[in-house]
Amino acid sequence: MSNPTARILEHFEQINSFPRCSKNEARLCHWLQQWAQDRHLAYQCDDEGNLVVRVPASPGYDGAPTVVLQGHLDMVCEKTPDSPHDFNKDPIVSHREGEWLTAHGTTLGADNGIAVAYMLTLAEEHGPAHPALDLLFTVDEETGLNGAKCLGPDFIQGRLLINLDSEDEGVFTIGCAGGVDTHLVLDGQTEAVPDNAAVYKIVVGGLKGGHSGIDIHKHRGNANKILARTLAHIRSKSALGLMMLNGGSRKNAIPRDAQALFWVEAAQHSWIEDATRQMAAIIKTELAANADDFFIQASPATDTAGDRKAFSHRDTERAIEVLLALPDGVARMSADMQELVETSSNLATMEMVGNRLCIVTSQRSSIMSRLDEITAAIHSIGRLAAAHVQDKEAYPAWQPAMDSELLKQCQDVYRRLYDREPVIQVIHAGLECAIIGDIFPRMDMISLGPTLRNAHSPDERLHIPSITKVWDFLVELLARMKP
Repeated sequence: MSNPTARILEHFEQINSFPRCSKNEARLCHWLQQWAQDRHLAYQCDDEGNLVVRVPASPGYDGAPTVVLQGHLDMVCEKTPDSPHDFNKDPIVSHREGEWLTAHGTTLGADNGIAVAYMLTLAEEHGPAHPALDLLFTVDEETGLNGAKCLGPDFIQGRLLINLDSEDEGVFTIGCAGGVDTHLVLDGQTEAVPDNAAVYKIVVGGLKGGHSGIDIHKHRGNANKILARTLAHIRSKSALGLMMLNGGSRKNAIPRDAQALFWVEAAQHSWIEDATRQMAAIIKTELAANADDFFIQASPATDTAGDRKAFSHRDTERAIEVLLALPDGVARMSADMQELVETSSNLATMEMVGNRLCIVTSQRSSIMSRLDEITAAIHSIGRLAAAHVQDKEAYPAWQPAMDSELLKQCQDVYRRLYDREPVIQVIHAGLECAIIGDIFPRMDMISLGPTLRNAHSPDERLHIPSITKVWDFLVELLARMKP
């Protein structure tokens, strides 16, 4: 294959032509089945939409163990506020910026479309030599590893698994955090907005966002928390009534934008814009280098027709207090691994729907008892605020196996190719390896991938030279598995 990187990127562009937000991967899955049929490859699709394509061994590799290559079909669909992109129908439009590939105002979808592109390229008729391969394409990963949770115990044949969902070339991931999402619902009493009220809108924006696990320690600011603090600052000077509250869009993304609509007595509103500017200055100092594009804007809302109901003062207080109290960010660093976040929480989304405020938090930890601890604290806060609280989408941690034979083989190949040691890490994010390891207890697993930055945000970008290095590594690793 004369230029494998170009071929990988061609496949990636094909993948990005299909809308594939979580739970909307069916068209891409059908295309992959047709791709397999055209190459006379056996495949199987389960009721959830997970797909495995079985690629026969190259000549001379018939006695080698089957290798599972795995990635997920869905992507996080985030865009800038001014982007007209429709994730239900529009393809992702990518472009190069030097050595990087990025998209126009949207997530790029390299998480995890690049894994799919690698697998298609490896399985091509004139591709590199390899043992038998199970190409495992899972669905609905980004909303809770849900596709992997439904894999049947006989769905894949191999017991060596290479997950292609890591984001730093030269880094091998051998463990990950477990996680759980908690939903809180506050029922409030709504009242008519007084005719003589002053109605204001506050918008928080310009934050960097990012992955709520990988980027949680990078001091990027959470728009939901910042908006809650701003409302609390205003509330300290005047009672107010919340008419609208909205922030964040994905449970696994740090919120970049949030907004609120509220009323105060008309005679008391003149200082609100000054108070908001004061809070913006405080937050900019806290965010330091991450504050370049950050803003908080307060402005009179002149058009509120059809939206003249608000939470009572009492329930507005409840809403603000619970948002202030909910934990957000790093809760604890690992005692065993330097610079590893052990436990964290992300105040992911909030939305007023009628007389309800719906909040979602996402907790992660590499120690399951610590995950239970921080989740119990969130439950306590919810109960104190008389909220309905429910956990959803839980998944276990993947405990590292330092004696893994696959890890040793990967280390040896990497040393020989690049004359340096690869980095071995455990990450503060969920990987499907944790689920797959539960279903297939004897699975020897590792996770790797090309360099990706700012996943789960419109700033997502993929380092093109690293694509080539990962390709060369995979080719050499598979070639060495000849019996």
